[in-house]
Amino acid sequence: MTSKLFQEIIATYQRHGWRLRAVLLTPETRMLLEPGMRDFFAAAEIREAEFDGLWFARPSHAGREAWELRLVAEQPYALFEAFESDEDEAERVQARGEMEARMRDYTTTHS
Repeated sequence: MTSKLFQEIIATYQRHGWRLRAVLLTPETRMLLEPGMRDFFAAAEIREAEFDGLWFARPSHAGREAWELRLVAEQPYALFEAFESDEDEAERVQARGEMEARMRDYTTTHS
């Protein structure tokens, strides 16, 4: 179930021009996906997390870059942020960290 769900979500986002940038996995999910995981996630960064999530990015209008954190679950749930082209990378990292914290809060209250 888990591998298929990851594949479906990634394929859907890729059809709409998103690129997989990072994969957040619980230790349990990582153990289930281990054998073919690198092929499965291509060149995306893989990090341990308290929830399973996928970070996608794509160019947005007016030179901006859109990032979306998609929870890996049957019910779709995602957080979105668009960054200005001149926004400092440290600010982007901080904003994405805050999004991960919001997603973690969501998963603990909706599980």
